[in-house]
Amino acid sequence: MQTSLRRSGQQLLLDRSPALKSIYSFSATGYGIDQHRHASTIAVKGSGHLIRKGTGGRSSVSGIVATVFGATGFLGRYVVQQLAKMGSQVLVPFRGSEDSHRHLKLMGDLGQIVPMKYNPRDENSIKAVMAKANVVLNLIGREYETRNFSFEEVNHGMAEQLALIAKEHGGIIRFIQMSCLGASSSSPSRMLRAKAAAEEAILREFPEATVMRPATLIGTEDRILNRWASFAKKWSFLPLMGDGSTKIQPVYVVDVAAAIISSLKDDGTSMGKIYELGGPDVYTMHELAELMYETIREWPRYVKVPFPIAKAMASPRELLLKKVPFPLPNPEIFNLDHINALTVDTVVSENALTFSDLGIAPHKLKGYPTEYLISYRKGGPSFGSTVSERVTGSEF
Repeated sequence: MQTSLRRSGQQLLLDRSPALKSIYSFSATGYGIDQHRHASTIAVKGSGHLIRKGTGGRSSVSGIVATVFGATGFLGRYVVQQLAKMGSQVLVPFRGSEDSHRHLKLMGDLGQIVPMKYNPRDENSIKAVMAKANVVLNLIGREYETRNFSFEEVNHGMAEQLALIAKEHGGIIRFIQMSCLGASSSSPSRMLRAKAAAEEAILREFPEATVMRPATLIGTEDRILNRWASFAKKWSFLPLMGDGSTKIQPVYVVDVAAAIISSLKDDGTSMGKIYELGGPDVYTMHELAELMYETIREWPRYVKVPFPIAKAMASPRELLLKKVPFPLPNPEIFNLDHINALTVDTVVSENALTFSDLGIAPHKLKGYPTEYLISYRKGGPSFGSTVSERVTGSEF
């Protein structure tokens, strides 16, 4: 009975719509006679190489296939998010556990974030993660030494190796090197001297590379305000190196990620140039600490540590690092190389290329960029121990 009704319905449809009869071939089973069960009736045309297809969202195709070295770090997660948001495919080299990159996979469309295990000391594994890319971003950096990796190897040697492999690759159209504001061969900091050597090596091997020099990064996972707030909550004071008068120009991490994306989107004007990325305001270390205390709603208490004493306190780790048969704790507040860097001001040079040359207006730090510090408030986000800002129960 059901078969008879289906056949009569198909015949009635063909009788009333002759145009359909020429397009679709119905059979007694309800499918085309000469077509496969799952065959499509849509004509397929060759589209060639897909570049910048779609509306620009995460399901579009930006044409960028980027290998982001250091993607699992602080800045890396923001860069990956911005790349994936515009429809790029992001290759994520990682050397840690399988969990080190899982927070990145949700940032892009299905299959757009591709984790690839590699060994930074194995040239073949580096070539493998770079093989399908047309853009390389080097965000690798380390502000302290370990038993296995020195400043020179991480900040200089690896960067130079990536530039050499990218040049040999032949298909890398953009190479972006993440350096540090204040990088100089005459800097008192070994890390900044290594970063300056890396810049020189990369521009020698890959002259079209773009070098970014961000200042101290501020953000949810930063390594300065988080450490200060944690130390202040634990010990009820904060040590200030010197007298706290060293000037820095901290920058919001999202702005630095936006600068990288802006340089990738331009017509090549940023190639072969160096950009110094500092925030809109210059702070002394004391003023930045005041901002931190104001946000966590604690009374500011400081202990000013002269530079010679601070260096003496930080030196034992550096002396024992390679002499003991076990790894030493990573430095947080008393980092010898960081203390050396704080002996000079680190601000954007007068004639340097900056955010404005990339069409970006950086955020001021006070407010949303430092809102993550409310997690350190003693009574929760809406409560503080500072009497003038105390919130009563009736105000919740």
